[in-house]
Amino acid sequence: MRLSNISKAYGDIIVFDDLSAELPNGAVTQISGESGCGKTTLLRIIAGFEDYSGEITDRTPGKISAVFQEDRLFEELSALENCYLVLHGKPHFDIVEALVSTGLSREDISRPVKELSGGMKRRTAIVRSLCADFGILLLDEPFKGIDPDNKLKTAALIEAYTKGRTVLLVTHDTADIPLKTDGVLSLRGISKNAQK
Repeated sequence: MRLSNISKAYGDIIVFDDLSAELPNGAVTQISGESGCGKTTLLRIIAGFEDYSGEITDRTPGKISAVFQEDRLFEELSALENCYLVLHGKPHFDIVEALVSTGLSREDISRPVKELSGGMKRRTAIVRSLCADFGILLLDEPFKGIDPDNKLKTAALIEAYTKGRTVLLVTHDTADIPLKTDGVLSLRGISKNAQK
């Protein structure tokens, strides 16, 4: 995926001014930088949620799935029901087993999401993103609130179901990433006076 001369501002706040970069298709790219440098904004641009100037070409074919900073789950529905909501046809893996593999119990995944802890909701949001039909997966601080053991389990699940697909992983904590990455795009020094 080629980003060419991407510029974005919110009023007088310049987030990107002529940003160009290449993000390899079919690989996991970590997007790093300090808070407020534009990491989330870049994901929103790639997802088509933000207006910008410049051009994005040569992107991986297919739809985009995402885990946002907010879990964006339907609180009254169960974890399992939240995952089924994004399906268009037969699931390509066993959703119950996928949820359980992240450390959730079979009882947990049948309870309304509003009864789950923050880390449980986060794991549900990640599994839901994998259930969708996608060519590009956008992960915005996906492991926040997940304990170390379940973080490793969840990372293993992501790796298993994203082989050959493009994954963009946003994080500000480069020392605590359980997911193997193929490259890094650092936004340090690129975005000045930025906000998300």
